Amino acid sequence: MKEENNDDYFEKQSPSTLRSIGGLLTFSTILPLNVYTTIEEMAKMTWFWPVINGFIGLIAAFIAFIFTGFIHFDPLLVATIVYGFLLIINGYNHFDGLMDFGDGVMVHGDPEKKLSIMKDPMTGVGGISTGFIVGTITIAALSSLINYAYEIKLSFILLIIVAEISAKIGLTTCCICSKASNEGIGKYFIENMNLKNYVTGLIICFIIAAALSIKIGFHIGILGIIGGAFGGALTALIAKRHLEIANGDVLGTSTEIGRLFSLIAMLILISISF
Repeated sequence: MKEENNDDYFEKQSPSTLRSIGGLLTFSTILPLNVYTTIEEMAKMTWFWPVINGFIGLIAAFIAFIFTGFIHFDPLLVATIVYGFLLIINGYNHFDGLMDFGDGVMVHGDPEKKLSIMKDPMTGVGGISTGFIVGTITIAALSSLINYAYEIKLSFILLIIVAEISAKIGLTTCCICSKASNEGIGKYFIENMNLKNYVTGLIICFIIAAALSIKIGFHIGILGIIGGAFGGALTALIAKRHLEIANGDVLGTSTEIGRLFSLIAMLILISISF
């Protein structure tokens, strides 16, 4: 996630839940919603972000459905298109955070040095390699999922929505497990997360995931959410070890890692079940 403060996002408006949700979508995607509010109002709905991100997953699943069910593209090509869409719709913000995080973690030195490297506009080999590894495995996992849709049921495509919900479960898990930086936008999301809201959001996402995967096994969707939470917790653990705190780049990383572990967890269970 980008750390710069763009004042257009944070205009003072009459606060409301719907405006906060629209503000989160405007802030985190390139969707032309033009809903602006303060960062504090947006951050209040951090716990609900996974549900909101389900809308992005729905669009991605629809794209996969068109290319799989009607055009019959190769699964690898469909997976690449879907992943490309997800990167673009999010404005590359999370992927940019992932690469910055990769640079910071790989460099030797104290947390201050690592954080300064993450703020450097130049991307090093650590960032490029991390982006390549995570991106490649994610595409391969999506390809495997789409291949199941070809061979068994198109319903497997709905798991793309579960994976996108889980991506933000990774973020909320990272928030609840991390100490906020003293600067940057990321601190607002971390500071506004509490255990009660986190558990509430988690339960809602479990229900949605189970409903989306009911035709192939509700436990698959549930495990996908658990995988996303594990990815977020793992990111928080690595950040705590190397940086001591979490910032926007760490939260962006938790989104990408959350999606990845969600897909892997679901694929493990699918391979056992089918």
